Amino acid sequence: MLTAELKRHKLPVNTIVLALPRGGVPIGFEVAQAFRVPLDVVVVRKLGVPRQPELAAGAIAGESFALDEQLIREIRISQQEMDSIVAKERAELERREKLYRHGRSAPNLRARTAVLVDDGLATGSTMLAAARYVHSLGPASLRIAVPVGSSQACQLVERECDECICLTKPQPFVAVGEWYIDFRQVSDAEVTYLLDQSQRQVMLAKKICHARKH
Repeated sequence: MLTAELKRHKLPVNTIVLALPRGGVPIGFEVAQAFRVPLDVVVVRKLGVPRQPELAAGAIAGESFALDEQLIREIRISQQEMDSIVAKERAELERREKLYRHGRSAPNLRARTAVLVDDGLATGSTMLAAARYVHSLGPASLRIAVPVGSSQACQLVERECDECICLTKPQPFVAVGEWYIDFRQVSDAEVTYLLDQSQRQVMLAKKICHARKH
């Protein structure tokens, strides 16, 4: 359904799909397959608060942050605590970057249309950090596409992109997983497999195109 909606928006040929691991990668793979464009990832890490790691004080992607300054003040997270959280999550971010890309460099987004894809938007903090990071790489345009999201999260990320495509915004919004029949956690192995598959298919398409020209 997300692919069908994106087709109505007529993505240009220089589009690249950027998925948020891990849950966004299977969806991003389907979108990239449908449009025959490359798939890559934007690794984002949630910054969980001390003693309540499921509660997000923000997120980090590359050198870009999205911080919930109000929450940080309300629960009195010190600068030292935030620095410690950021250092821990940055280390995990770098580990995943190396694992998923197998040494491949991050894609060049100059003059390209980037489509950021995830399985859904709850608070929007991880997507916000991802969008800010992608903006720093200089794409021609940035679109965000998700199957489901809260109205608040969509409003938050709309400020950071040229277009936010969300198929449904349930009221009240409970959780992203409520809208999936199968919401099992995607493994690192599945992420690397789908990225490798997409990479091979892009290389094959280039070889076929080159052969036809000659």
